[in-house]
Amino acid sequence: MLRPSRIDALILFVVITTLTCPVGAGETPAKRRTENVIVVTLDGFRFQEFFGGADETLLNKQFGGIKDLAGTKKNYWREKPTERREVLLPFFWRTIARSGQIFGDRSRKAHTRLTNGLKFSYPGYSEIFCGFADPGINSNAKKVNPNLSVLEFLHQRPGYQKRVAAFCTWDVFPYILRAERSGIKVHEAWKPIQDAPLTPRQSAMNGILPTLPRYWPDNCFDAVTMEYAREHLLRHKPRVFFIGLGETDEWGHGRRYDLYLDAAHKADRFLAELWQTLQKMPAYKDKTSLVITTDHGRGDTRVNWTDHGKKVPLAELIWIAVLGPDTPALGVRENVETTQSQVAATIAHLLGENFATASPRAAPPLPGVTRR
Repeated sequence: MLRPSRIDALILFVVITTLTCPVGAGETPAKRRTENVIVVTLDGFRFQEFFGGADETLLNKQFGGIKDLAGTKKNYWREKPTERREVLLPFFWRTIARSGQIFGDRSRKAHTRLTNGLKFSYPGYSEIFCGFADPGINSNAKKVNPNLSVLEFLHQRPGYQKRVAAFCTWDVFPYILRAERSGIKVHEAWKPIQDAPLTPRQSAMNGILPTLPRYWPDNCFDAVTMEYAREHLLRHKPRVFFIGLGETDEWGHGRRYDLYLDAAHKADRFLAELWQTLQKMPAYKDKTSLVITTDHGRGDTRVNWTDHGKKVPLAELIWIAVLGPDTPALGVRENVETTQSQVAATIAHLLGENFATASPRAAPPLPGVTRR
C-alpha cells in the first residue's frame, strides 16, 4: 500500500500531466508545412459566375455584347449551374473545391463580404492586404497607402527580405502596396521588366510589349503579367508572391460578357499551370499555399452587371479560395460568415505569423483554413 505522502504526490503528478499535456498526448502536433504563399486576384469577378457559371440572361448581344453567341454557348453553357461553373473554372472546381476550401456561397449561408462599403478597387485591395477598411481610402487615385500591408509586414520578418514580390496588371498597385517605402518589388501594368541580366524570355516579353494595343492605359493584358510573373517565380523563387489580374473587370466595364468569361477561364488555366509548376519545384512542392479572391463584386441585373460601387446592390459580395498543405479539404464552406478583411491575417497565419502583432486593427484569419 502506498503511503499518504506518496498518494498525494501521485495525484499531483496526474493533475499536472492532465493540465499540461494536449489531447492525444504522445502525439506530436502537426507541424505547419506552408513555407510560401501565393496570392492571386481576379479583379471584379462576380460571385454569380464563380458559383453558377455563365449567366443565361447575359448570353446575348443586347446585354452581354456577345460577338459569337454560338461559340460562347458551346464553351460555357451547360444546363446545370454546377456543370457551368466547372467548365468555366475547372481548376477551382476540380482541384480547390476537392482539396481546399471555398468561401462565399450564399446558397450555403456562407456569405463573404467586403467591409469598406465603397465596392471598388483601391479600397478593396487595401482591405485585402491591410486587414481592415480605411474610410480615408475613398478613391482610386495614386496616393500612397498610409497603412501597413501584410506583404510589407512579412517582408520585414526574418527569412522574407527580398523574397516578397507583386506582379500586377494595374498601375496603382505601387501606391496600394507603397513599394518605395516597403522595398517590395512591384511590377505593374505596361512597364518592361527590369532584371539583371534579363533572361531570354524576359527580353522577348520586353520586345513584344510596345507592339501590343493598349486598350486600357492603366491596365495591361493578363497574359503579359502572367508571363512576367511566371519568369520571376522560376528565377527568384519568392516566398510571398502576389499576382493581380485585371481583365475580368475591364471586359465587364466594356459590356463584353464573352471576353469577361474568357478572361476568367484563362485565369483559371493560369492557376492550374502555376500549381503544376509549383509541384515540380523542390522549393515549392508540398510547401506552398494559394489564396485567391477578388477586390469587389458587380451588379446582379442585365443592366448593371457591368458596374460596381457604393450604390450597386450585391457588389459587396465576393468569394475566397484557399488551397495548400495545411488547409483541410472542407470544400465549399457552409454556415460561416466571412469578410474580405480576413485575407491579410490568413496569409500571415498560413506562414505561422501573426499579423495582429503589427496591425491590431486587422481582422482575424479565416476560420478553419489550417488544422490548428
